[in-house]
Amino acid sequence: MFASRWTPQVLAFTHLITVGFMLQVMLGAMQQLLPVMAGANLKRPLLVAMVVHAAITLGGILLVLAFLTSMPLLFGSAIAALAIGTLIFVSASLHALRGAPATSSTNRGLRLTLLGLLVTVAAGILNALALGWPIELGLQQWTNVHLAWGFVGWGGALLGVVGFVAVPMFQQTARYPLWFNRGFPAAAIGIVALWTLTELVGYPRSAAVLAIGVVVVGASFAWMTLQLLHGSKRPKPDAIQLLWRFAMVNGLLAGALWLLAQGSDTVAQWQGWPLLFGTVLLFGGFMSVILGMLYKIVPFLVWLHLQNLGQGRLMAPNVKKVVSDKHIQRQAIAHGVAFGLLLLAVIQPAWFVYPAGLALVMANGWLMRNLMSAVAVYRQHLAKIAALDKPPA
Repeated sequence: MFASRWTPQVLAFTHLITVGFMLQVMLGAMQQLLPVMAGANLKRPLLVAMVVHAAITLGGILLVLAFLTSMPLLFGSAIAALAIGTLIFVSASLHALRGAPATSSTNRGLRLTLLGLLVTVAAGILNALALGWPIELGLQQWTNVHLAWGFVGWGGALLGVVGFVAVPMFQQTARYPLWFNRGFPAAAIGIVALWTLTELVGYPRSAAVLAIGVVVVGASFAWMTLQLLHGSKRPKPDAIQLLWRFAMVNGLLAGALWLLAQGSDTVAQWQGWPLLFGTVLLFGGFMSVILGMLYKIVPFLVWLHLQNLGQGRLMAPNVKKVVSDKHIQRQAIAHGVAFGLLLLAVIQPAWFVYPAGLALVMANGWLMRNLMSAVAVYRQHLAKIAALDKPPA
């Protein structure tokens, strides 16, 4: 599996994380935040969520199977499902944003992230077509385009737009500077677009300079966020803030590793450096910050729905009781251990690949347990509300 970044197992494993985990959470979070952050209400949101969730889930599973079997039918089915899910979500979101104030920096940022999502998925579809059928395509070049848009043009830009609200609100920090708030999403999309153009047209020197710019822009959000978290008013950082800090540090380390590989022949010739880069950025960076966001968004949604349904007759449970700090902390530690073992597995797979796999299953099983406990709290409280509506015997 760890012989190269191009093995079928690595491609399948990577897309289990990016499509099966990250994309699902990011679309779900974006749908919840559109009304709150931009005043954009989706029409028939439950139907949109159900259809998009089903399409992305099916497409992700089919794509993983396609990588493992190289069957054109599976690639075609995966492309269809992922394209349908993405287009429905983007169309519904843009329609909702039409009625929101266009002058808002959050509104503009969300529109740009949707563009980043479309380009990311389109580049991925081109790569899948080239893998499934004998199509003339510079696969490595288009894979790099897919990665740049996925990491910075979509994932990084969305993380920025959400972080501008979530970090000051939940972590009790100062606000991001106004110039950074307004400029980061546009800078992320713009620099990736310019790099893509020079890369595809064939200007290698310009592309190399702009590629450094892509890394620097992505790293700027991590650096700025670390500075704000350092000045947090919290007397003691909780597990969620530590997850954010851990994610930002890993984002900076991934950028440093990429720059080192461009400047050092020794690192560039090591076949494992792209795997190390992907592990640090995906698992240490994006996955860690998504955990931190999940542990804030899910308890808040449970509290909000129960508060509305209770209508003052029965108070909703405190968010701290929906998922306890103790369980969040222990799962975060398990995630850190799994990440460390994955790094070791890249360097010495014969010794660490099975412990890393087991640790990853355990850490994410713990995450599922924590999320399901939040659902259980919701259902138990919902039953109490329903009991209030029953007429006395």
